[in-house]
Amino acid sequence: MESHFFSYLYRLRYIERWSLMRNTHKESVAVHSYFVAALAHLLCTIANEVYGKAVPTDKVVSIALFHDATEVFVGDVAAPVKHSSPAVRNGFREIERAAEENIVRMIPEELRAVYAPLIQSHDDELYRWVKAADLLDAYLKSMSELTAGNREFAVAKTQLEASLRKLDMPEVTYFLERLAPSFEKTLDEIVAAE
Repeated sequence: MESHFFSYLYRLRYIERWSLMRNTHKESVAVHSYFVAALAHLLCTIANEVYGKAVPTDKVVSIALFHDATEVFVGDVAAPVKHSSPAVRNGFREIERAAEENIVRMIPEELRAVYAPLIQSHDDELYRWVKAADLLDAYLKSMSELTAGNREFAVAKTQLEASLRKLDMPEVTYFLERLAPSFEKTLDEIVAAE
């Protein structure tokens, strides 16, 4: 039987993020998902290698790859809209749950046991790492836009940094102190520093 599961996921490349803000560089949900997965991998690696934890990196990265899969149906709704009121936030959660169920129904039955938990991940401990990576990606986007002279992202950067600090994760602090600063440099400055 024919399945449209991956065909829909490939359409994430057409859904643009940051739709309410002026951007110097457009970004699709597909690109964002890749970087969230890469950042999740890095945060888990920092946790395991630097802080001696035992975070299941492969599981976290797999969840990160699919963390915005529902946006193929609901689009990328801007945070100010999503969080504008408790009623809107709760309504949006219901819409996302319905989108998750729709996607899961499309997965071939013999593959559903593998992919459904990635689409419908509600494991708070694992998702904590994905959320941190998601916030980091938005923070890095804000840094990139500001470095390009786009002040549209000034408030977003400040708010995102505060959200990242509230996570109280040493891995995030490590990233912010040791890896994030080079995102404010030009390529020439990065090369000259090597």
